[in-house]
Amino acid sequence: MTLDERLWKTFNKALGLFQLIDEDDRILVGLSGGKDSLCLLEFLARRSLIRVPHFTVEAAHIRMENVHYETDTTYLQSFCDRLGVPLHVITTRFDDNKEGKSKPACFLCSWQRRKQLFNLAQELGCTKIALGHHQDDIIHTALMNLTFQGHFSTMPVKLRMRKMPLTIIRPLCLCHEDDIRTYAEQQHYEKQLALCPHERVTNRTTAQQLFTHMQQLNPEARYNIWSALEAEGKLIEY
Repeated sequence: MTLDERLWKTFNKALGLFQLIDEDDRILVGLSGGKDSLCLLEFLARRSLIRVPHFTVEAAHIRMENVHYETDTTYLQSFCDRLGVPLHVITTRFDDNKEGKSKPACFLCSWQRRKQLFNLAQELGCTKIALGHHQDDIIHTALMNLTFQGHFSTMPVKLRMRKMPLTIIRPLCLCHEDDIRTYAEQQHYEKQLALCPHERVTNRTTAQQLFTHMQQLNPEARYNIWSALEAEGKLIEY
């Protein structure tokens, strides 16, 4: 089985296992331009052609005026055009000292991106927002929350929002990052220039290193952590 076939099979397994797509869904994909979001968009666009269930896909790319994090929107547009997916590009900014209450720039940037994504999804009448987090991301989050926050939780594979008629889904949840990275190289995805001035070593970086060490100690660590998250009902939230 080729890497393409294995990833495609894993992707479709997640869709069925967690019931991520319903008939007549309108899905908005958060397209950062990184390998994960590009892979997610490609697979969802390919899956939509099967027409069972019937659903449509659109993409949104959020740019920040006050963050030097360069993306080639020309490439993203051509990528979406090849897939037959409409692309929405939104330029916004965040205030890092609103009302004298200073918060980390990474938090404010992320919050503003999500806000714009949610607003656009509702304007377009979307039912789902799809994000490109893979299994490694979900496990890293669980380890980070356990180590630094003192609770066992993570980014759910499926999260139904309470204050708006939207559900967040993560269809790459069973895919491994190394497989996506190799696939992106095989497909010649264009790498985006990432020069964010606020980028630094974070707790997530520490969690990634911890997970690498755990896998060296036990190759089954990935599946054990995932099974624990599943058993505790942490992968789906209503």
